[in-house]
Amino acid sequence: MNNRIFIFDTTLRDGEQVPGCKLNKKEKIELALELEALGVDILEAGFPISSPGDFDAVNEIAKLVKNATVCGLSRAVQKDIEVAAEALKPAARKRIHTGIGTSDYHIKAKFNSTREDILQRAIQCVKWARNFTDDVEFYAEDAGRTDNEYLARVVEAVIAAGATTVNIPDTTGYCLPHQYGEKIAYLINNVPNVDKAVLSCHCHNDLGLATANSIAGVIAGARQIECTINGLGERAGNTSLEEVVMILKQHQSTLGFHTNINARQLNPMSRKVSETMRMPVQPNKAIVGANAFSHSSGIHQDGFLKDTQTYEIIAPEEVGAESSKIVLTARSGRSALAYRFQKLGYAFTRNDIDVLYEKFLQVADTKKEVSDDDLVALATAHQPIPVEA
Repeated sequence: MNNRIFIFDTTLRDGEQVPGCKLNKKEKIELALELEALGVDILEAGFPISSPGDFDAVNEIAKLVKNATVCGLSRAVQKDIEVAAEALKPAARKRIHTGIGTSDYHIKAKFNSTREDILQRAIQCVKWARNFTDDVEFYAEDAGRTDNEYLARVVEAVIAAGATTVNIPDTTGYCLPHQYGEKIAYLINNVPNVDKAVLSCHCHNDLGLATANSIAGVIAGARQIECTINGLGERAGNTSLEEVVMILKQHQSTLGFHTNINARQLNPMSRKVSETMRMPVQPNKAIVGANAFSHSSGIHQDGFLKDTQTYEIIAPEEVGAESSKIVLTARSGRSALAYRFQKLGYAFTRNDIDVLYEKFLQVADTKKEVSDDDLVALATAHQPIPVEA
């Protein structure tokens, strides 16, 4: 099997569904060009029929993006598909992403329909989309809770109708990683024409398992991951692009997968999306959080200062982050204190540090973090010997 994992970015569509994250046309275009430069393979630019503004934004992105495939979302409705096709018309590479819910929850409650009717509607929407492009992706919404045997029937039918990618969404973030992986494996082993299409993971984070499920999916045979910068998305969010990319990179020797993402742009891209979409990144967020490369525990700081790999499996520069930080708190030790004093230009003996450490702890117990100004005050009172420049 091909070990290239295609990265399908839906920051501009699913990510924009977060309350307060609505983008105007100019912002969408700016982010689209940044995402293309990052190296995403497929860029889901929006849901063209949803509003005239979204249609215009998708249409303009289709004109400007040259390397990534530009994708537009639609429901299994002929008008949706026609509008998406019109918006995507200028694209050098275009994809229509259409589909319908396949779980019994959706079939009965949402559509008041039957499995057979949904199967026929799935086939029909793919055929409509194929009138406009050879690159058609079908999504089986709520596949995570869809009976595997029925899901396999749907997947086989839409591939036969012309779908070149089939999206297997865990729409509600329900699956455990082994369950999602087994679902993908079931499709690989039970859909006769599965080799004619790429299976795609689209996992939500309602239980905090989106990244784990996506990785389980590619291990089982999926070759596309649908994700967003900073994990933005409906409700608790989507699979985080930066997380899956770095997991695949860190474990390339064992998993054998690779992507075309320029990892050094991950932190700048994260900041750009955060600022543009007005959505702060939690400090402890993997890869791109403010604390991702910060060390405050004395035990951790001592090990890190002896060898960075004791507590960091990724070098900050690999993902475009600032240098690692030694943060001084009441939990910090003497080695971290000595390191920070040295960075400020002070040379102290071990005995000096022992004396200063007791005074440092008195300061640290009164505040959350000891600043450089606090250290300068301690050093000045101790009459230090400055290091010669």
